[in-house]
Amino acid sequence: MGKFDIYNISLKGHQEDIRSFEFFLDNDFFKKIDGNEVQKGKLTVELTVKKSVTSHEFSFVINGAVLVPCDRCLDDVEILVETTEKLFVKLGKEYTEESDNIIVIPETEGEINLAWFIYEFVALCIPMKHVHGPGKCNKTMSSKLKKHSTKSDDDDDNSFEFEDVEEESDSSNNETDPRWDDLKKIIDNN
Repeated sequence: MGKFDIYNISLKGHQEDIRSFEFFLDNDFFKKIDGNEVQKGKLTVELTVKKSVTSHEFSFVINGAVLVPCDRCLDDVEILVETTEKLFVKLGKEYTEESDNIIVIPETEGEINLAWFIYEFVALCIPMKHVHGPGKCNKTMSSKLKKHSTKSDDDDDNSFEFEDVEEESDSSNNETDPRWDDLKKIIDNN
């Protein structure tokens, strides 16, 4: 028995129009799948498969939490996952991905393994920036980071200074680009 056989869903020979499945993902699942984004977590996956004449509609409801390294202190930070996803599966001659959510499976195989699809749905829920809330990071790592940071105490994470390039070019050179003049005329007319 393969490590992801429980995620195999047969597409042939079922009389029911709607079937339901439930999966539990834990640290063992993430360890075995060996993905880069998530290595720990506990989630439930509720799957409904609707059979139609031309395809199977897979509806996923995924809830739980995953642990990923904090971008600042590298300790685990918990990210809540709540998502619903759809995947449409057709039977055909060979395996192809027609789009992000339409898959063609060879008729000779007649089944699909959903382990990697589920992992991708979970990974897509993780924000680009994953950090602990204010004051929750590892104190030792935070102090080392602050010690080696080139940022002054007055700086804020979200504050940036932008130079007004147009003013600089106008002050050093009184000529303006005629294309900008034409665009300004269009705006003024509206």
